[in-house]
Amino acid sequence: MVAIFIASACRAQEPSFSANGGLQPSPTAAIRAFEPPANAPYELGLGDEITIDALGRPELTGKHVIGPDGQVTLPIVGAIKIAGLTREDAARTLENALSTYYTDVSISISVDKYTSNQIILMGAVDHPGVLTFDNTPTLLEVISRGGVSTSGSNVVGQSEPGSRPSGVPEELTIYRGNDTMITVQLAALLNEGSPLANMRLKRDDIVFVNGRTSYVSVLGLVAHQGNLRLQKTSTLADLMAQAGGPTEKAGGNPNIQIIHQPGTPGPRSEVVPYKSLLKGNAMDITLRSGDIIYVPESGLSKAGYAFQQISPLINLFTIAALFTQ
Repeated sequence: MVAIFIASACRAQEPSFSANGGLQPSPTAAIRAFEPPANAPYELGLGDEITIDALGRPELTGKHVIGPDGQVTLPIVGAIKIAGLTREDAARTLENALSTYYTDVSISISVDKYTSNQIILMGAVDHPGVLTFDNTPTLLEVISRGGVSTSGSNVVGQSEPGSRPSGVPEELTIYRGNDTMITVQLAALLNEGSPLANMRLKRDDIVFVNGRTSYVSVLGLVAHQGNLRLQKTSTLADLMAQAGGPTEKAGGNPNIQIIHQPGTPGPRSEVVPYKSLLKGNAMDITLRSGDIIYVPESGLSKAGYAFQQISPLINLFTIAALFTQ
């Protein structure tokens, strides 16, 4: 079951009642429940570059990259999974694995590069994609780095005394995991001076900036990545042409992946061979605002990107892989 919260600035902080009589938390309480705790210890993730230091054991000391399976490989003991653990817990895990072969082994772990500490930014922004942070990411940091588009979006314009802030989206949605989302009225929170406007986010959160104008995101191996306006007469062929078509690295006939927004009817994803566009055989594809058109590297779609298996709220690791190819 999907957990959905609606959060906004609200002077009345008391709980409200739903139509069926159930007690609902206030918008502020919903954000506080969604926000991770301050100073939560960092959990190691896929792709993080770390240094393992074994006191007095130079053969065990060295730099490692946590693999896509969440593991690092050490002499004698082999592969050990440490993704999802704090540095301290990961060190204890390695010590326990090595204790069979070593006595009094002491391990410490430091992070050289926080590659996995990522937020995915999508929607009405100038630069959609994966953003990497060394520290706990916050909502305003994500928005400022993404360059929120003012063309046809729900961005508030120039402000006057007492008006809403300028250059910020009125509303955005944050997806977390496969079962939780929250809608935030950001401009209203900023206008009231709420510190929750700069709420802390979790690694792999998806921030989707809503817009008034319909658009799709064209990503991957195309000449011009970014958002394109979606009109009633737009076709997949039109949008691919506007994006400059596939690059040479995509191959002569890439399988174009179309990922539809959560909650839309029909399949979650569709695959269209590029040559079928040139022949006019893909006219039955229905595109909706917020859809993603992704062009993979030649042969990549055959090697494991099974888009039909994407969860209703988008598989975070799959989408992250798309942006980093």
